[in-house]
Amino acid sequence: MAQDQRTSARPNRVTELFGIDLPVILGPFGGVSSVQLTAAVSDGGGLGSYGLYGYDAEAIHKTAGQLKAATARPFALNLWVPDGSENTPLAQADYDRYVGILRPYLDELDLPLPEMPERYLPDFAEQVAATLETGPAVVSFVFGVPAPEIIEEAHRRGIVVVATATTVTEALALEAGGVDAVVATGMEAGGHRVSFLKPAETSLMGTFALVPQVADAVKIPVIAAGGIADRRGYRAALALGADAVQVGTAFLATRESAAVPEYRAILRSPAAGETVLTRAFSGRLARGIPNRVVADLADPSRIAPFPAQNWLTGRFRPQAASRGKTELMSLWAGQAAPLIRHDSAADVLSELLAGAPGL
Repeated sequence: MAQDQRTSARPNRVTELFGIDLPVILGPFGGVSSVQLTAAVSDGGGLGSYGLYGYDAEAIHKTAGQLKAATARPFALNLWVPDGSENTPLAQADYDRYVGILRPYLDELDLPLPEMPERYLPDFAEQVAATLETGPAVVSFVFGVPAPEIIEEAHRRGIVVVATATTVTEALALEAGGVDAVVATGMEAGGHRVSFLKPAETSLMGTFALVPQVADAVKIPVIAAGGIADRRGYRAALALGADAVQVGTAFLATRESAAVPEYRAILRSPAAGETVLTRAFSGRLARGIPNRVVADLADPSRIAPFPAQNWLTGRFRPQAASRGKTELMSLWAGQAAPLIRHDSAADVLSELLAGAPGL
């Protein structure tokens, strides 16, 4: 079990930086993070992560409190760096058109048509302040370089700062910006492509081409993400220069996950072997298992810009999940989903660590 692997995993820059036993990080999930899974990975010796997309300050404090009650071990909280477009309102006519496109899904679930909100997302500065106030061991960022004052305040509080790159150029920008470690995430990864210097469509480098190039380019620790689900991926990532691995889909399929049973079942089905990149659910490019919504919104003109599209589909996705209607859910999954074999976080950790060098 993972607990027994702790003595065989060699300490390295990541384990020492984060204060953990195993160089395994749980990928943060937007919308399907769970306290139970985050705590299970942390208690198993890795670094549990929790995605805070869309959380306001009150929800952040509540979630951090729940995590601290669930585990005494280090954990990470994750935020999305804004690009300036997050709360730009749509013209009412455009908003109404996008609602009309999504109306069949709302009608199917007997949901009302949503009125245009004043804001699509909480204020980022408030999110950052609340996150740092809670004092996680690690705060991680996607979609950009956190501002210098954020990194300075995190360091003042003894919080490690991590951010994610999809290209070598992004990794260099993050290192220059002062982050403590970089996640090099390849196009195999499930969920959103978190590119920020160039469009995501032109930043689709595979994990095992990206990782060694990032490891050669930066001096800070490198965490490999994308396409890693078993001992072979773990060993390969470390052989290519990574200090640790970040794993999402394999943990998402475990019983501790917040994914509903129908979602977990699809992750273990043949459909999981045919993931696609789509903007249908959020307006930003993401990898997931195709379904009716993805097919219906194949035409980009039918998709509102981010974050409006994410907010609009968010009016029906939770209800679809509660009813097990997978055709109306965002089914994020990485290309390694067919390698899923385990039902618990502890067993996933054990499988990964079975690939530790020297074992």
